[in-house]
Amino acid sequence: MSFVPSLRRHLLATVVLAACLPVATAWAQSAPWPTRPVTLVVPFAPGGGTDIGTRIVAQKLSQLWGQSVIVENKAGAGGNVGLELVSRAKPDGYTLLTGNVGTQSINPTLYKKLSYNPDTAFTPIGQFAELPFVLVAPASLPVRDAKELVALAKSKPDALNYASSGIGGSPHLSGETFKIATGTRIVHVPYKGGGAAMSDLIAGNVQLLFASVLETSAHIKAGKLKALAITSRQRVQALPDVPTLQESGISGAESGSWLGLLAPAGTPREIVDKVSQGLQQVVAMPDVQQQLLAQGAIAVGGSAADFAGLIAADRKKYARIIVENQLSAE
Repeated sequence: MSFVPSLRRHLLATVVLAACLPVATAWAQSAPWPTRPVTLVVPFAPGGGTDIGTRIVAQKLSQLWGQSVIVENKAGAGGNVGLELVSRAKPDGYTLLTGNVGTQSINPTLYKKLSYNPDTAFTPIGQFAELPFVLVAPASLPVRDAKELVALAKSKPDALNYASSGIGGSPHLSGETFKIATGTRIVHVPYKGGGAAMSDLIAGNVQLLFASVLETSAHIKAGKLKALAITSRQRVQALPDVPTLQESGISGAESGSWLGLLAPAGTPREIVDKVSQGLQQVVAMPDVQQQLLAQGAIAVGGSAADFAGLIAADRKKYARIIVENQLSAE
């Protein structure tokens, strides 16, 4: 006689459990993120603009999320070592990448063989900074601004030269962009690193260099170099008296670098969105903006779609220069 009530209770428990399963599954799928430390991979050595900017952002994201955000430097092969590592990471939001114009927009064309597919390996999250370049010359060069430089270069084709940190890097391609925009013939002199290029420029062995404000501002303020123009759309706070190329009457020569976060392809959209939202909150913080400005960078926000568009536009722009000049890093 007690079998039927017992069966009824068993069936009721089974129905209740089955009804709860979708709820439990949905809860598991939307579990809070992050629940453990997040790693931001910087594909360059410590101390450069990409590393410094990332550390400023990482500190604030850690405070925002209540979890440690660890910056891990994985340098090598123009940033490709770090990109390969992130491309193979589990797409769960716990390994992210800081990319710049070189890694995301130049390397896909400059390097003929990559161990990852630059078109499909990463999901853009958002930009967080712009790194303007400044066109500098030794104090001995007889020009006061970019307009006078163009006039001198046109009067003496192939007589002037510009240094860079190496073939295919953003300083090199900034120089080529300038030449195309101004119709000048200036000879490229590649060095093995920015330090050697800067030393020879100060010594007067080369006449020009496109470099970040972070690298050059101290030399400019000490009178060792003269700043001819800023390569971004707007002047920078670190060098407020230096005009932009556009203000100097030169159009189509804008260049420089930028910083943004990316995730391995396949990272859930809700995680990408949460990182993007957190990044925009950080970029809007006045102290972050001031810290970036002090390093010669400009805080810049925007959506994941905006960042993807920037990567694509710069890739198209620099691919043309790389192909036309038959440049290769291999």
